[in-house]
Amino acid sequence: MVTAKVWVLAKRPQGEPTLEDFKLQEEQLPACGEGDVIIEAECLSVDPYMRYRARMIPVGSVMVGGQVARVIESKNPQWKVGSYLMCYTGWRSHTHIPAEELKKVGFMYSPLPDLSGMSKTLGLGVIGMPGNTAYFGFLELCNPKEGETVLVNAAAGAVGSAVVQIAKIKGCKVIASAGSEDKCAWVKELGADHVFNYKTANIDEELKKAAPGGIHCYFDNVGGDFTLHALRHMVDHARISVCGAISTYNNESKDQGKLVANSPYDTSLIITKQLRIEGFLVNRWLNRWLEGLTQLKQWVQEGKMKYKETVTQGFENMPQAFIGLFRGENIGKAVVVV
Repeated sequence: MVTAKVWVLAKRPQGEPTLEDFKLQEEQLPACGEGDVIIEAECLSVDPYMRYRARMIPVGSVMVGGQVARVIESKNPQWKVGSYLMCYTGWRSHTHIPAEELKKVGFMYSPLPDLSGMSKTLGLGVIGMPGNTAYFGFLELCNPKEGETVLVNAAAGAVGSAVVQIAKIKGCKVIASAGSEDKCAWVKELGADHVFNYKTANIDEELKKAAPGGIHCYFDNVGGDFTLHALRHMVDHARISVCGAISTYNNESKDQGKLVANSPYDTSLIITKQLRIEGFLVNRWLNRWLEGLTQLKQWVQEGKMKYKETVTQGFENMPQAFIGLFRGENIGKAVVVV
């Protein structure tokens, strides 16, 4: 019998998550039946969206998330022992996946793409879900054209850093923001034309200086006050892709535990500038998933796409790695290696 370690949501986070919000438990996995597999996590992802999901999942349930795992037992001819898969089984060291579940091959369970000798952690980052989030969320919704000006916030993160580079590949001028001087320096290395620290700079002044003719495309990972300022600098008919709102994920009403619903999207500006704003979930492009991964891998191999990872060692440190996201401790993709 295989014993799994699992991190469960011990209580609903109020504001920034704390270590006390999570609890490490053990469970005995069922035996591997006909058509089943048992997998062992080798590296796991921590992402800002998990904070939002922590409002929705039942207390006591396993924290959601993706991982790269190795098949250690199999009675399924499609998944051989020693093969690797990308899966969304949550914060678990080991998982029993029954035959019926394995039929959901796609977003939930998919073979790890051939990374040509590169680190398997890239399957959680630039050649994985964050990479495809940048690829499809930017190209499909913003439809950038050569010579246009693109704004990207949280530009040192896994998704934002990929958007910066894709925009440059497509011939755009890129304005980017990040939350520290070290992060800004790295984003500049990625090719961004103008980079500023949103914590110390005047956002309006930076955007006015960097984009006197206005901004055509805005990839929003942050929301909040940043977006309130950014909308003033959009050209007429600009396109905005709303990927995330990390600045608001920890905002809770202390009385009712509900999300504070103040929107930075000024309807008068949206109407008068005739802006096109669209939110998305990346699984919208599941039928084109390999297209994105193939192109991203090619760009990485050609040196057109750079990446960084913030690696935390040890499954027992999952909560610390997750909490670090909201303190700006990561550059690039945050991963936990078991």
